[in-house]
Amino acid sequence: MPIPNLTIIGESINDSVPSTHRFFEANDMAGLKELAVFQDTAGAGYIDVNVGPRTGTFLAEMVRHVQAVTSKPLSIDTPDPAMAEAGLMAYDRDRADGRMPILNSISPLRMEMFELTRIMPFMPILLASERVENGIGKPNHTAQDVYQTARQMVAAAVSHGIPVEQCIIDPAIAPIGADSEGRFHCLMGAIRLIHADPDLKGVHMSVGLSNFSVMLPPKRADGSPTKGPLESAFLTLAVPLGMDHVIGSVKRNYNLLEPDHPAMLCLNDCLQLEGFDVIMRVQEYYAD
Repeated sequence: MPIPNLTIIGESINDSVPSTHRFFEANDMAGLKELAVFQDTAGAGYIDVNVGPRTGTFLAEMVRHVQAVTSKPLSIDTPDPAMAEAGLMAYDRDRADGRMPILNSISPLRMEMFELTRIMPFMPILLASERVENGIGKPNHTAQDVYQTARQMVAAAVSHGIPVEQCIIDPAIAPIGADSEGRFHCLMGAIRLIHADPDLKGVHMSVGLSNFSVMLPPKRADGSPTKGPLESAFLTLAVPLGMDHVIGSVKRNYNLLEPDHPAMLCLNDCLQLEGFDVIMRVQEYYAD
């Protein structure tokens, strides 16, 4: 069945996507605008705009071009504070029916980006995959670490006038086909902790969903697809725990799966396994 109340942030206008990179390199604005229109009509709630390592001027131009062809709000996607500022300055809320943009993303190492609310109110995506200790960024490896960083980031957002209900936590998703270090366990544990915290009531969660199935073959031995069902299986587990946004593809038919679906059996098994046994279970899934 389709997934109610799941907002897709359309991922296609991203310089790291090879087919989109060619549009950027050719300065093919018509092609990029077609991607925006396609994602809009296919059901994206937001259109992500990530121009890669280009200038703030270019990002601002891209924001204007995309807003010229869609009334969907944008996700301005850059780790560079100066580029984010340029993108927010170019954003026209009237073109988006008054809706504010998403700013993707703010990490514990980029807290100064909260100050950009002086330019434009936004919904921040808050990266909880790393923390700062003694001024040094360190990756989070446990669900508790991710959860504590999420709490700290939301508290920082609130201190800058952004209510909990406008925050989107990204607890970080990793490729399941290469997960020998328990990243899936960490992710699901963090989601449960965030969802259970009354201080975080109303907060949103999102992940870059396509990262989950990267490096997997497109089809199983029986000819059925691998990537879409595994992504849907993850959402079947995560949506009831508050995962209500994804940066994903409008071409994928995300669904809630029945418990006995092969992809559900695979992921539930992975939650019971450790180390390379997880990788072996995923390989078994697409070899069947």
